[in-house]
Amino acid sequence: MARDWIYPSLLILHFLFPNQALRNYPENEVTLLDSMSALGDLGWEAYPAEGWEEISVMDERNTPMRTYQRVYIEIKFTLRDCNSLPGVPGTCKETFNMYYHESNNANLWFIKESQYAKIDTIAADESFTQVDVGDRVMKLNTEVRDISNLSKKGFYLAFQDVGACIALVSVRVFYKKCPLTVLNLARFPDTVTGGDSALVEVRGSCVEDSEELEAPRIPGFEESEGHCQPCRPSFYKASAMDAYCTKCPPHSYSLQDKASECTCEKGYYRAELDPRSMACTKPPSAPENLISTINETSVALEWGPPRDSGGRGDVTYNIHCRKCSGDGRKCGPCGSGLHFSPRQFGLALAKVQATDLLPHTNYTFSIEALNGVSDLSPSPRQLTSVNITTSQTVSVILKERKSKDSITLAWQGPERANGAIVEYEVIYYEKNQRDQNYTVLKTRSNMMTVDGLKPGTTYVFRVRARTDGGYGNYGGEIELETSHEDMLAIGDPNQPTILAVSIAGGIVLLIFLVACFVVSGRHCGYIKAKQDPEEEKMQFQHGQVKLPGSRTYIHPHTYEDPNQAVRDFAKEIEASSIRIERVIGAGEFGEVCSGRLKLPSKREICVAIKSLKAGYSEKQRRDFLSEASIMGQFDHPNIIRLEGVVTRCKPVMIITEFMENGSLDTFLKKHDGQFTVIQLVGMLRGIASGMKYLSDMSYVHRDLAARNILVNSNLVCKVSDFGLSRVLEDDPEAAYTTRGGKIPIRWTSPEAIAYRKFTSASDVWSYGIVMWEVMSYGERPYWEMSNQDVIKAIDEGYRLPAPMDCPVVLHQLMLDCWEKGRSDRPKFGQIVNTLDKLIRNPGSLKQLANSSVWEDPITPELSVGTVEDWLDAIKMGQYKEHFSSAGYVTLDSVMYISSSDLGDMGVTLAGHQKKILSSIQSLQTQGTHVQV
Repeated sequence: MARDWIYPSLLILHFLFPNQALRNYPENEVTLLDSMSALGDLGWEAYPAEGWEEISVMDERNTPMRTYQRVYIEIKFTLRDCNSLPGVPGTCKETFNMYYHESNNANLWFIKESQYAKIDTIAADESFTQVDVGDRVMKLNTEVRDISNLSKKGFYLAFQDVGACIALVSVRVFYKKCPLTVLNLARFPDTVTGGDSALVEVRGSCVEDSEELEAPRIPGFEESEGHCQPCRPSFYKASAMDAYCTKCPPHSYSLQDKASECTCEKGYYRAELDPRSMACTKPPSAPENLISTINETSVALEWGPPRDSGGRGDVTYNIHCRKCSGDGRKCGPCGSGLHFSPRQFGLALAKVQATDLLPHTNYTFSIEALNGVSDLSPSPRQLTSVNITTSQTVSVILKERKSKDSITLAWQGPERANGAIVEYEVIYYEKNQRDQNYTVLKTRSNMMTVDGLKPGTTYVFRVRARTDGGYGNYGGEIELETSHEDMLAIGDPNQPTILAVSIAGGIVLLIFLVACFVVSGRHCGYIKAKQDPEEEKMQFQHGQVKLPGSRTYIHPHTYEDPNQAVRDFAKEIEASSIRIERVIGAGEFGEVCSGRLKLPSKREICVAIKSLKAGYSEKQRRDFLSEASIMGQFDHPNIIRLEGVVTRCKPVMIITEFMENGSLDTFLKKHDGQFTVIQLVGMLRGIASGMKYLSDMSYVHRDLAARNILVNSNLVCKVSDFGLSRVLEDDPEAAYTTRGGKIPIRWTSPEAIAYRKFTSASDVWSYGIVMWEVMSYGERPYWEMSNQDVIKAIDEGYRLPAPMDCPVVLHQLMLDCWEKGRSDRPKFGQIVNTLDKLIRNPGSLKQLANSSVWEDPITPELSVGTVEDWLDAIKMGQYKEHFSSAGYVTLDSVMYISSSDLGDMGVTLAGHQKKILSSIQSLQTQGTHVQV
């Protein structure tokens, strides 16, 4: 089929056939040509002349229907299905092409084909057949194409038939515009859209009764009903881009009309870069709960965020440091000798490490919180401070004696240590071998014999002391040489034999030990002795028979073979199932680590691992494992769970569940004041439930204290430490009583102290002390009273007062636990029931205890005459200047100080406030005497 061309001249047709609005189109579309709206001959040109035929018909609405820039071309057409045309399967097409040619000449009636640019090939969505024609069904197709970037006065459209049976029903050419708009008192006219969807800038004109003054600048005004009116007081408009006036942000105001910004209230500020729509803010309060941990010549400081951030999220911290000599006479800035990690100023995290501290020096570290408006405030910065004292180095080391393989050392402790010395640490190594190998030993004595040294070898020794405040510096080095060993006689015929036997024996021993460790005890474990079947059915304890299914505690010492108790109550675990990750503490018998336990067919869990240190005796091993024999008998959610033991290889280990938050006393001190009363009662209920379980099994704990309660990540408290009296031997809270060990005086009942009579009733007394520890967030019971004063006070009827903000019902329960007669104390079951009722009825916890409800507070007294003496007596001497500056110079003046008064004068730590206020209550009771 020949190619046929049609050339309509858009420019001419635009003038001949204007839009007559016979059809409705969108408002933003301007029609240039619409063949459906045209009347008469359209003037199309065809090439060849017989290729196209113009036919005029009417549609169903009697509208003329003709076969006949950036612009849009809308085409409506019909197309015959080629399969319905007989005899033309190879030449028939179902598409046609559309072209255009730009020109400034409207009289070009012949244009070469090569001059046209193709717009697109048009295909039909629907085609018709002979059946559709017979049924008078019109399958009309509509396609829209656009031409962009037109630059000449007009253009020609061309439609090319390439072998299709096609009928063009209508052609509409149109463009789009943005209609007239009135915005912000300015009128913007109709505007034609740009090419390629580009934005077109349009300049408007002022509406009637308005005037343009340079660029529009009307902050402080808003449009209302076509007029500009000023913002009212308490409202503002900062920018002409804002539509309306808005209310002043928090902590700011405007008193007059036309405000473009609001003024901050007194004490509130707006930073330079803060938007005017942002609330005014203020500097933060002081950081809270500052905790210091001294370690060697460094101190780690941690604190909580300020209670009031000032309304901002850009809080940072600065560290300030002052140091004083040991006598306190000379003080000044710490200077550049101290190093802070990560840095001293601009800290984002609430912790810092200060290193390179000097020995026996008093330091004061002050933490200030800042935010974006701190520099704008004239008020003094609010700080929280802590005083620390570093330990002095150990005096010179003296050599006592030496041999070929040992050296005995002696030394003097620091003249003025930071607290009582807990232990000494000795480090030694071969001269010039410090980087290759060194050994660290610990002792409580100021003398030590170091064994296992090489003959004729020079060793370097250094010693340092540790107090409750941490380690001091190492003392100076001392070099000591062991004696020379006598050489073997040359030519001795026995020498090769001795040497060979020694080497062979060493190799055999090494292979034996390695095999034991790797195989985890398969060939070197204990072999369970044969036992009469009848003996496995029952065990005897003090003449009582333990029948199967009963829940009675069996003391490991009732076993003739203590190892049998371990095998009966503790599960043996393969050493290969345990992975030690890090050291988390040290116990009486060795280190305590955290790690992972993966048993066959079970998921991996976190565990705590107690290991028995090297060089133990058989008695120490039995004592160590006796705790596992005890724990293995318990199964309760508030009792620490034993996972198993490792006894067949070294080191011997006890594996228990891991408690993420550690001991209860440390946990409470770290989170002072952060829990609700209900949360604290929930902790106490868990402890009481665990103790009820132990009491029901006839087990007496003897050492119930917050330090022996562990807390997991869900705040579940679990009773731990079942080592009995052996644990008490090394307890710093213990004191000598009768023969048989030490007793933790502050937690122990009077009858247990006097007669060593431990029962569940004595555990109830201890539980009352634990209640007091919990409600006081880890305060030390009886504060700084000596153990003898505690015993005397209790015997005279004194009982601990209610902690700060303690509900009266809880303090009364404490007093019930501290009844002198053990039969008068509640049972653990009754305690659990009481706490359950309080949890179900929180309203009963609202009434707080008062000092007037104390039970016969006969308190040990210490006469003091001045505020300074009083503060020294209660170990709060660091606040002398605070009290003096605030005007509290006599004891009478401090009688009615409140917690808010203490906060105003700079005593911000909750624990220190409680201690001072408790002592003030004692002052009120005793006149001019203070509790110590």
